[in-house]
Amino acid sequence: MKQATIDDRFMTSRLAPYLVAIIGIFEKIPPSLYLTLGRIVLAAVFFMSGQTKVEGFHLKDSTFYLFENEYALPLIPPVIAAYMATIAEHLLSFLLFIGLGARFAALGLFIMTAVIEIFVYPNEWVIHGLWATGLLVIMAKGAGVLSIDHLLRRRFGQIVD
Repeated sequence: MKQATIDDRFMTSRLAPYLVAIIGIFEKIPPSLYLTLGRIVLAAVFFMSGQTKVEGFHLKDSTFYLFENEYALPLIPPVIAAYMATIAEHLLSFLLFIGLGARFAALGLFIMTAVIEIFVYPNEWVIHGLWATGLLVIMAKGAGVLSIDHLLRRRFGQIVD
């Protein structure tokens, strides 16, 4: 006589059809929903961070102070790093938000996240891990159908998106 496995017992339980149905619903979540939501949320995170560094069209004095004293990045002078980070946070988050070159914008923000984790706030790996996960999904799957990348792909073919 064959011994019932855990899988066999699960599939014959009264709960199994409900769980299978729920999982089926989860599997029908359209990728564009999570890709669009991920793009918008991650773009907001980086854009808002960029906004804390500027006043009008100028970098705040406090931004230079942070890059000189707290952010201590190797190899890049603090003033250059302050401008680079601020421009990247604004530009890449905008591109990610509209879904234009989203995979490359996500790559840039992924690299920025890695730099922040390694050199600036190494104990914040949970939040940085969440950002990195979302950015990796966009890098792997693209921007989704609600994006300029998708429109360009439909117009010009596989080279975009």
